[in-house]
Amino acid sequence: MLKLYIGNKNYSSWSMRPWVTLKQAGIPFEEVKVRFDSFDADSEFKRVIGKVNPVGKVPVLVDGDLVVWDTLAIAEYVAEKFPDKQLWPADAKARARARSICAEMHTGFSALRNHCGMNIEASLGDTGQLIWRDQPAVRADVARLQDMWSALLAEHGGPMLFGGFSIADAYFAPVCTRLKTYALPVSEEISAYIDRVYALPGVKAWVDDALAEKDFLAFEDPYRLGR
Repeated sequence: MLKLYIGNKNYSSWSMRPWVTLKQAGIPFEEVKVRFDSFDADSEFKRVIGKVNPVGKVPVLVDGDLVVWDTLAIAEYVAEKFPDKQLWPADAKARARARSICAEMHTGFSALRNHCGMNIEASLGDTGQLIWRDQPAVRADVARLQDMWSALLAEHGGPMLFGGFSIADAYFAPVCTRLKTYALPVSEEISAYIDRVYALPGVKAWVDDALAEKDFLAFEDPYRLGR
């Protein structure tokens, strides 16, 4: 059975992507959660993950003697291993587009990621208003997301970005949580898409687990003094 190493579900956006992909697709796997800590070289997190992944980060997928790290690499491996799950769009052009937007998420949207860290259990609408007012780069990131999602939903007819669920929706699920946590303004169309993502069984299961953690980590929570 596949084994997936992840971090705290409330905070670890990169862990969420492959976990939701596997869960939503109904692919059996064993979850190994390694709690975030100081991330110092001698920390418990680094000690545990360092034995599995030379990079010392999550997520990590283990399949027998094979170790795969980085979310895109994991996504591609799972899609190839389970072709019947159709995790990428069947059409070649749509598939290339889906890979492109996942790569864009992987390397871009730095303002949104830096100023609005994933924090599923928090409600930070007041903080979001200040970020929206003072950070034009965040506004630009959200505008790009809305343009991208609107175009894809119109082209493929929804309910997900490429019609049915794909890796692309799993890849942007953590972004949906950010938009909710910080109550950033989006159109009704995009708000409806976010609600549909939240309703996916795989996403709902992750969110439910994140809410049950009740694990406050100050260095991951710059806008709160406690839970």
